[in-house]
Amino acid sequence: MLKIKQKIITTSHLFISVLIVIPVSIVYGFNPKWQFNIDLNTVDEQNFFKAIMGLYIGFSILWILGIFKTRFLKLAVVSNLIFMLGLGFGRLLSLVIDGTPTPIYLFGTFAELALGIYGIWVVTTYKL
Repeated sequence: MLKIKQKIITTSHLFISVLIVIPVSIVYGFNPKWQFNIDLNTVDEQNFFKAIMGLYIGFSILWILGIFKTRFLKLAVVSNLIFMLGLGFGRLLSLVIDGTPTPIYLFGTFAELALGIYGIWVVTTYKL
């Protein structure tokens, strides 16, 4: 029973991340205007957002591997906490320098920071 509980605790944030990051990456890559106040006007801008989509999907694949393959768990958790804290702190910087974004980005800031902090807790508590 402890093994199942530990597995849920150590991978739940990876599962949540995948559920959010994959759909967001597809929106970023193909239609960012649909959910975000973003207009892409050049091929370079479209290329940039599709590259971000690929990066997000690549990390999501690593997190899925961490959920299902124990040998990838530490790498998945560490990459997730760096990914989430990097996004969260970048958004905090933007909040200070650029002002308050739309509510969805504001929510994303706090969600990313929470997932990153949870990852730190998992790594330190479970000695991954």
